[in-house]
Amino acid sequence: MTDAPSDRPRWWQWPTVLSLDAPAIAVVWQAAIARSVGVSLSWPHVLILGASVWLAYTADRWIESWRLGRRPIVTARHRFHQRRRWEVLAALVIVLGANVGTALTMLGVGDLLAGMVLALAVLAYLLSHQWLHRHAAWRVPKEVLVALLLSAGVWLFVRQAPADALAGPLTLFLLLCFVNCALISRWEAAVDRVQEQTSLVQSRVVARVIPWLPWLVLLGAIGLWLAGPAHHRVLSASSMVSALLLAVVDRAEPRMGWRLARVLSDAALLTPLATFALR
Repeated sequence: MTDAPSDRPRWWQWPTVLSLDAPAIAVVWQAAIARSVGVSLSWPHVLILGASVWLAYTADRWIESWRLGRRPIVTARHRFHQRRRWEVLAALVIVLGANVGTALTMLGVGDLLAGMVLALAVLAYLLSHQWLHRHAAWRVPKEVLVALLLSAGVWLFVRQAPADALAGPLTLFLLLCFVNCALISRWEAAVDRVQEQTSLVQSRVVARVIPWLPWLVLLGAIGLWLAGPAHHRVLSASSMVSALLLAVVDRAEPRMGWRLARVLSDAALLTPLATFALR
């Protein structure tokens, strides 16, 4: 199951290795939800969200690769962060400085305060996930926390829209993120065992339920399409397609392997891109 240490990532793995997949998903959904609820975004909103998500994901992988030390490293993303430790750290410092500088000069007080609260939540997650409660059986599953934090990031710059207008699209995004993370945890269960990582699939009951989650999200998206306002139908349709694609990738994962399945499951969440081309 493990790659040879000298293996280089394949071309389609680089978005995951460089932590570009999650920022792309967050930015695309931010733009789609903003359009759906009539909120205007400017370039700092897009840049700050994308950079913040990249910082969180890259820091998590940097810490994880450092913590693993000389123990077996199964994934290309962790191997890259271990081999390029100091280059990645330099990139983290540069992006963090640029992100903070942009926020301080371009955002209002309300956005700054909300962003600081969210940044503290991310720091608390990293501290708990990587050190304090790493092996605690009672801790909130990482899949839940990642979905919540990503959704909060998307919410940050569209929060001036009415709560009832945001509830449906944000809930669908949160559920899709959770399903994405849960499926990846199921596919990478052996990886987590090797790297001493806890996940949802360590519960056999939960592991059996996970394959059904995309279909439940599909039903929820259909419900929003039928019962929700007309301006949510485009995002409802995107969510239907994303949920269906996640289900298809999950069924095909035993044949294609967990590495490709992970990349495709992230790509499945980019369906709102098609709606921009249709308008």
